[in-house]
Amino acid sequence: MKDAHDIGLIIDSRIPLIALESYEEKRALELLTRVAMKKRLPLFCWSVTEGLNRLGFGHRVVNGDNLCEPEQALAAIKQERDPAVYVLCDLHPYLRDPKIVRFLKDIAFNYQQAPHTVVLLSHAIELPPELNRLSATFNLSLPTEEQTLAIVREEAKAWSKHNGGHKVKSDSSTLQQLVKNLRGLTFDDTRRLVRAAIQDDGAITDADIPEINKAKFQLMDLEGVLSFEYDTEKFSAVGGLHNLKQWLRDRREAFMGRGELDSPKGILLLGVQGGGKSLAAKAVAGMWGVPLLRLDFGALYNKYIGETEKNLREALSLADTMSPCVLWLDEIEKGMAVGQNDDGTSRRVLGTVLTWMAERKTPVFVVATSNDISGLPPELVRKGRLDEIFFVDLPDAEVRREILSIHLEKRRQPLEDFDLERLGDACDGFSGAEIEQAIVSALYTAAAQNQPMANDHLLNEISKTSPLSVVMAEKIAALRAWADERTIPA
Repeated sequence: MKDAHDIGLIIDSRIPLIALESYEEKRALELLTRVAMKKRLPLFCWSVTEGLNRLGFGHRVVNGDNLCEPEQALAAIKQERDPAVYVLCDLHPYLRDPKIVRFLKDIAFNYQQAPHTVVLLSHAIELPPELNRLSATFNLSLPTEEQTLAIVREEAKAWSKHNGGHKVKSDSSTLQQLVKNLRGLTFDDTRRLVRAAIQDDGAITDADIPEINKAKFQLMDLEGVLSFEYDTEKFSAVGGLHNLKQWLRDRREAFMGRGELDSPKGILLLGVQGGGKSLAAKAVAGMWGVPLLRLDFGALYNKYIGETEKNLREALSLADTMSPCVLWLDEIEKGMAVGQNDDGTSRRVLGTVLTWMAERKTPVFVVATSNDISGLPPELVRKGRLDEIFFVDLPDAEVRREILSIHLEKRRQPLEDFDLERLGDACDGFSGAEIEQAIVSALYTAAAQNQPMANDHLLNEISKTSPLSVVMAEKIAALRAWADERTIPA
């Protein structure tokens, strides 16, 4: 009803051109038919395959048999004097033709004598500048959470009817998660994804959520600007970080819109390379059951020379569309640090991000990761922009043993065959990534010797490794000293 009211207001405002962007052509035509009937205006529809024909009730006024060419159709519309609404489907490829643009301008300028409303209906419309001032843009509304839930029930009922009355299995929590993750899709796309989830096994489970998120990402055509991280982690795969884990657990319900508390905005993970920042970013999305989008600032600058700010705005807008989600700003210092030789791009990028952070209303949780905070501007890292700064330090003895256990179990190695106490002490100063790599190297060595991996294999690899804490001791010491009183240990 809101769509009908809004587009009716545009018509009443005597605006000659309406740009209606939508993939839902059928729904748009049904809406325009209802509006035209209510206003007692004849409605015509043109396409390059069908020509110009009358829709709804009443006799055909314009003969569509010979009006398949857009120039012919526009000439016929220009000659008509009785008020009408004309819907031109997929005219967008012809908007580069000066003659087509001139016809549309003539129709618009002649509105006082022949008050026609021309609706340009397509999935994407880029009007030339001379038509922009004569037009209004309209977008069909997206389904509300109540409407999405109604679609789920309709599809469940249809599946039950065709499967001997068996009911679709699900639970309230999963349905809530599904409805929130379908936000931003059209009615048709929502129905299609819900139907696909149900048809598979007659159930909507937690396992369907990642698949729906991936399908939604593909429908949004986000490739090239953002990457969709399909394999999010569980925090059980992350050693240590107990403060961070508890902080996230305390805020999960608020982020999902349950309760009256403000939704959390985001965190900055600062730390030693290989300490597990990236793994933690993935685990946030896994813990909260939402999609993870990764924006690599290095790639953004390299791939879109001269268009960095534009593509950043597009990426942030698409993250809003994918909400609720986690937006991982990987190695944020590459995009935000403003240097002496900077041409101004970094400052403009910073302004774009800060404006989006201040104005966004959607549940997009930012996880920024950085190896060096010294070059980041203070306005980005202050409280209010992000909720907290966590420091991911080198693991202590207990966490090193936990990391060893995680990676040994991941590779199906029996823990009772290893002296975790001794191994944990031996890899003092190692990051999580370095511990994992020592296990991988020991497995290769054992396989080459045709032996099962043993404690000695692992101790030998550890002894041969010079960890980053030794190779770059001064830089890491300075980073740890800086973080000591300025951040919260993760």
